[in-house]
Amino acid sequence: MAAPRSRPDRTLIVILAVLAALVIVALVVVFTRGEPEQLDESTPEGVVQQYSSALIEGDEAAAMEYLVPDLADDCVRMTLGDPAGIRVTLVDTTERDDTADVEVLIVTTYGDGPFGSSEYEERGVFDLVLVDGDWRIENAPWPLTICDPTAVKP
Repeated sequence: MAAPRSRPDRTLIVILAVLAALVIVALVVVFTRGEPEQLDESTPEGVVQQYSSALIEGDEAAAMEYLVPDLADDCVRMTLGDPAGIRVTLVDTTERDDTADVEVLIVTTYGDGPFGSSEYEERGVFDLVLVDGDWRIENAPWPLTICDPTAVKP
């Protein structure tokens, strides 16, 4: 008598297929979630996003391009803390004919302590004005300010 031929258990195959599908979905979510949506630079929110990104990446020259020309020309640079520990989130925008206010939430993370890192969050408002049809920053919240408003350029 011949031994019965063993067939793979269909339940096991279904379970492995479901697990493989879950792993693929998880990988897709992780790899597509990375960067925030880039906002249109012709909007107040887009200008604030580009300015903040440039500042956080350490590119102060690029950030200066988003300031009103008078402020950029007479800029006395401030010493910034570690911009890598800053995260900026859009809260609200109030747009008028030639001015706009963009409210943001600024979260600053500080080093590692015995209980982990510390965070400080605050709301800030960017004041923007239209200059030759482009939105430019006239005033930024202090953690994201690169020009000292009280200093006079020599």
